[in-house]
Order: sequence, then C-alpha cells, then structure tokens
Amino acid sequence: MSHPPEHPAPDALAQRFVQFALDAGVLRFGEFKTKAGRLSPYFFNAGLFDDGAKLGRLAAFYADAILASGIAFDMLFGPAYKGIPLAAAVAVELARRGHNRPFAFNRKEAKDHGEGGTLIGAPLRGRVLIVDDVMSAGTAARESIAIIRGAGATPHAMAIALDRQEMATEVGPDGTVRDVPYSAVQYVQRELGLAVCAIAKLSDLLQYLEHQDDAAMQAHRARVQAYRARYGVG
Repeated sequence: MSHPPEHPAPDALAQRFVQFALDAGVLRFGEFKTKAGRLSPYFFNAGLFDDGAKLGRLAAFYADAILASGIAFDMLFGPAYKGIPLAAAVAVELARRGHNRPFAFNRKEAKDHGEGGTLIGAPLRGRVLIVDDVMSAGTAARESIAIIRGAGATPHAMAIALDRQEMATEVGPDGTVRDVPYSAVQYVQRELGLAVCAIAKLSDLLQYLEHQDDAAMQAHRARVQAYRARYGVG
C-alpha cells in the first residue's frame, strides 16, 4: 500500500498566489486582531488588490482555481461589498477563456427608486457560485445562501482566495463566544452543503515560508506555525 508523502509537493498555483499576495502588500505579517478576538501573526486584506493590474491577476488566479476544481455552475454571485468587484472581475476573466457566465451581486440597503430592491445584475437562477475573499465565521455565506434561495436559485459552491484553516467561533445563548472544532470552510461544506474552492490555504502559506532562507521569514513561519497549532483545523 502506498502512503502520501510526509511533505507533499507544493501546489504551484497556491505558491504563486502567496508570492503575489505578498508582493501586492495584501498578505502581511505582524500582530493583527481578528473578528474572533485572536492575535493573528498574519493578515490578508483583499481590499488592497486595488488597481486594475492587481485585480486582473487576482481574477486569473480565481479562474485557474475554479476551472481546475471541476465545479459546475451556471452563474456567479458577489456578496456586498468585497465580493462585488471580485465576481465582476472573475466573470470577465472566465469569459475571456471561453466560459461566459452571467453574474449578480447584492447591496446592503434596498433602493426604493430606479430598479429598486437589493439585487443587481443577471437574474439569479440555476447553480450559483459565490465569489468572496475569505471566510471567517461563515456569516456572509449564510446571508448569500438565503438571498440565492430566496430568488429561487441554488447556492451550489463558493470560491475564495484564502482558506485560513482555523477554528470558527459561535456565540452561546449567554452571549459568550467560544471556539468550535471546525473551520468556517468546513462548516459551509458539511452543514450548508456547498463545495468550496480556495486558491490557497494556510498550509500553502506555511509551505511557502518553509522554503524561504531569510531569517525574518523563518521567524514569521514560527509564529504562523504556533498560531496554527493553537487554532488550526483542516
């Protein structure tokens, strides 16, 4: 019986994406407080893919990951707010590659003039692929699913840039926040029934850092590894 290698070969697409995110200043090291109140040694802010060249390259990474995943879908949906430019850019890139799909997005506040409502773009129908940046607690995923189902379509899958592979949190009846033994991505997969396609995972970031000779990068790797040992899943 063959066994998987102890250190699997790095995913080339994910490694290129990690390098791109670092070069763009989107992925940073330091000390950052997360929504869950944790002190994370790294931060990923997709809002800093903030010019045409960066957004175009990002869309290409999404398209590569989506097409490689084999996920079948009929249209794209971008949840407000970061998902809006992501879904639009990915739709353009997929069309450039011969996979033209309609897309839609929502706004937070309904308009009472013009077209009205909260949905903009193509009518939601068929199997919908939700495009977002990261998932922290799965809240945005649940909101998107409700919107898509409310329109009579099927929430089918999600595409995200980075899977943090860390424990999600939930609020108890008394208002206290506690860790749960699964990640937001695992929750979406297991409980909500959606496939999830991520360009890169935290494990890919660790593999990237493992192959850097720079002393500062090795120090970052030690802190990220310790963070994963404490909060990591998946």
